[in-house]
Amino acid sequence: MQSVGTSLTPDSQVELHFEEPFTWRQFFARFPDEHSCRQYLARLRWPAGFHCSNCGSEKGWRLSDGLWSCSGCARKVSVTAGTVFDRSRVPLTNWFAAAWLMAIRSHGVSALALQGRLGLGSYQTAWTMLRKLRWAMAQSGQSKLQGVVEVGKAFLAGRQTIKKGRDEEDEHFVAIAAEAHFLQGVGMVRLKRIDDLSSRSLGSFVERVVEGGSEVRTIPGVDHLEMDSGHEHRVVFPFDNGFREQIALPGIRFVAVQLKRWLAKTPKGSINAQLLDLYLDEFTLRFNCRGPRSNERLFSAILEACVHSTPSRFRPTRARPLLRKSC
Repeated sequence: MQSVGTSLTPDSQVELHFEEPFTWRQFFARFPDEHSCRQYLARLRWPAGFHCSNCGSEKGWRLSDGLWSCSGCARKVSVTAGTVFDRSRVPLTNWFAAAWLMAIRSHGVSALALQGRLGLGSYQTAWTMLRKLRWAMAQSGQSKLQGVVEVGKAFLAGRQTIKKGRDEEDEHFVAIAAEAHFLQGVGMVRLKRIDDLSSRSLGSFVERVVEGGSEVRTIPGVDHLEMDSGHEHRVVFPFDNGFREQIALPGIRFVAVQLKRWLAKTPKGSINAQLLDLYLDEFTLRFNCRGPRSNERLFSAILEACVHSTPSRFRPTRARPLLRKSC
């Protein structure tokens, strides 16, 4: 096997940005084969240049079989090793197409639609691909929120079938944290399903997602949060300005409405309740990538999350559906 004489250095890395408008025809022209996909993944995995996890060398060469050879220890490294794509039999071109479908469809894509669009041999393959992509999105490292942060909650209620002909209410509590940008509106957000609305649960959520020293705003009824990072807690009261009632936390209200609308329009109109956390993480990433060139930003974010997440194995499970209902 001979080297193709290509090294990965900052000057020779693959350009991440596309020319807009970016259509399906342009997508397949940009990623026509495995080589182009591997080059793009290499740019995402080693943004500052090749780095060997074995010896720490920063010099490497791409071989003709797609592997990278470390100049320090001569170890052969695959750009997909230790990632979501590790040992996958599905071509990278199909993985990229699945990520692009998730990016351009604001309400996601179903496994059945993915199977038909990519011509996959089985529904289980399409389901597993989407499951792994959402797993990577959930594992992606996100910076903590800073500045003035509104903290609130939303309720998601549905019905779960206990016995034939008998249903009961199934309620989920979702904690929401949103950066309050007074001129630009809502900034970055974080969401997480919590077991209850106690001060300990909300305080633990704030500790994980809000940078220490930030101002945390809540509504009356959440007068105390168990926090240890020096956050400044402020309770905001709604008021009537003579025309209409002023919402105390408008950012939380906006995010909660967008979340329920997004959940209501997901494929087939229902969500697996056991996977609700993954869907919350997907919504968070979608929301934080909004704005100009949002499809491109989300596509890159999904693939970047895949190359920085460990491989996982999943099997399709049957669970009760989560019905959308405003509470």
